[in-house]
Amino acid sequence: MRSVGFLSERQRRFAWIGFLLAAFQAPLAAKLVNDASWFFAVVVALVVATVIIADDAERRRPEVVDYPE
Repeated sequence: MRSVGFLSERQRRFAWIGFLLAAFQAPLAAKLVNDASWFFAVVVALVVATVIIADDAERRRPEVVDYPE
């Protein structure tokens, strides 16, 4: 049985959608807007990516087996 991460499947799906939207919005905003407000989208995408990577690490962690002594 696979171990479960701290995100549910639905939260994980929304995290991926949020990451992709922020990642695609940043270059578009950088081209269309003269100020550096597009950088916020980059930071949000990095934070969401960090959460997804941490959830992956939690899911891949081996299960703890309690051996009777």
